[in-house]
Amino acid sequence: MAQTASLMLALDTPAPDFSLPDADGKLWHLADLAAQKPLLVIFLCNHCPYVIHIRAKLAEVTREFMKRGVAVVGINANDAARYPLDSPEKMKEESALAGYAFPYLYDESQTVAQAYRAACTPDFFLFDRHHHLVYRGQFDGSRPKNAEPITGKDLITALEAVLSDAPQVTDQFPSLGCNIKWKEGNEPDYF
Repeated sequence: MAQTASLMLALDTPAPDFSLPDADGKLWHLADLAAQKPLLVIFLCNHCPYVIHIRAKLAEVTREFMKRGVAVVGINANDAARYPLDSPEKMKEESALAGYAFPYLYDESQTVAQAYRAACTPDFFLFDRHHHLVYRGQFDGSRPKNAEPITGKDLITALEAVLSDAPQVTDQFPSLGCNIKWKEGNEPDYF
């Protein structure tokens, strides 16, 4: 299982706009999710062992912070033709199985993933109320096959800070996971 690290997009970057469908075909736009509230964008997929490793705790943490006013969206940008487990139909099943309360969207063209400079699954991007990036990095230090407990502490610390308008920790660590499965010829130039 090869590890790919997130690219650590520059802090204060504005949230790139998007218009993406969920598994039922409903279109979601950035403006639908984040009108004057913090926004957490998570690039994830169905089959990645790193996502599967944290998904129960991820579902729990995101549900809690959605209740507290954070908009959350999951985006799958994997090439479903080559990775059928990441198809929109399977995304619907995964969302129910994992207990995700957030919209889980499909970026078939992979342009949204490229706009966010997403590199791996999971890859987390937290934006403040003005939709400027305040955190990008790991959920926590737990990985498949290491002994660290799954707590979500890095992301939780960032979410608490954004809700209380407190300064973010400056020591942010890249997320690690599977690389996004780019379509042939669609690999971004940022690698």
